[in-house]
Amino acid sequence: MKKLDNFTDTLTKPTLYHRFMKTKLLWFMLIPVIAYFVLFAYIPMVGIWLAFTKFDFRLGLLKSPFIGLKNFDYLFKSGIFGRLLRNTILYNLAFILGGNIVQIICAVFLGEIKNKRFVKISQSIIFLPYFISYVLVGLFSYALFNIDNGVINTILRNLGFVQYNFYLKPQAWPFIIIAVQIWKGLGYGSVVYLSVISGIDQEIYESARIDGATKWQQISYITLPMIKPTFILLVMFNLGNILKGQFQLFYQLIGNNGLLYNVTDIIDTYVYRSLTVNFDIGMGSAAGVFQSVFGCILVLTVNALVKRFNEDLALF
Repeated sequence: MKKLDNFTDTLTKPTLYHRFMKTKLLWFMLIPVIAYFVLFAYIPMVGIWLAFTKFDFRLGLLKSPFIGLKNFDYLFKSGIFGRLLRNTILYNLAFILGGNIVQIICAVFLGEIKNKRFVKISQSIIFLPYFISYVLVGLFSYALFNIDNGVINTILRNLGFVQYNFYLKPQAWPFIIIAVQIWKGLGYGSVVYLSVISGIDQEIYESARIDGATKWQQISYITLPMIKPTFILLVMFNLGNILKGQFQLFYQLIGNNGLLYNVTDIIDTYVYRSLTVNFDIGMGSAAGVFQSVFGCILVLTVNALVKRFNEDLALF
């Protein structure tokens, strides 16, 4: 009888071909995504080989001499690697944690407002900085902070206060850089969190209100736990790039101002300066490989920790 049931199941069970034909439209829509990752993510991985060779344009990628890990020496033996690593990690942690917290606050605030027109206008305004290039951000920054005719120093001068030369004061720039990055990403991130909040079943809030829950209790016990998986997911995605600083942000704001290097120099800006002097592709590839490997290890570690405490929140 059991064999007969298995035979019947085999006859009724759809084959791989039938399942493909049933969902062929979805597979067709997946083609551009697959093509994108193959062209711009997997094929460029061949360039990893450059990190272990002394690249010669005449010999090409495969015939350039293999030199092992020598391309990594300039990074680790630079004498400032500890400073570069510290700045890169601390800035990215501030971007990730500070940015997500501000985005959650903004999304919760917008989610509680019932005036849809006001919400749409607010979303458009806070989303606008995301589309502004870092070149313009650098110009805005200079217009604000320069000592001669910057907006802040002009106000200080007119009020009778002593002017503050931002471009000679390293201690001011960590706050400026973090604020600018959070400002640029606020709109994009808050929209993501707002979409999660919009998907929460309103009957849960209605039940809470009937039970006498205050607005703060609704946010604390319903909204924040509901967006917790999205928060962890975004943090883990961003941790993969924790050694890849926002080069454009730092370079456009600071440029080659050596007085600020102690607090603003990151791995990307150091690699850029090195490559503009010796133009060694192998060294640049070595830095990229190091950043990617470190990010991969970090994501795997964090994912394992998350999985240990709550398996449902882990990536895999």
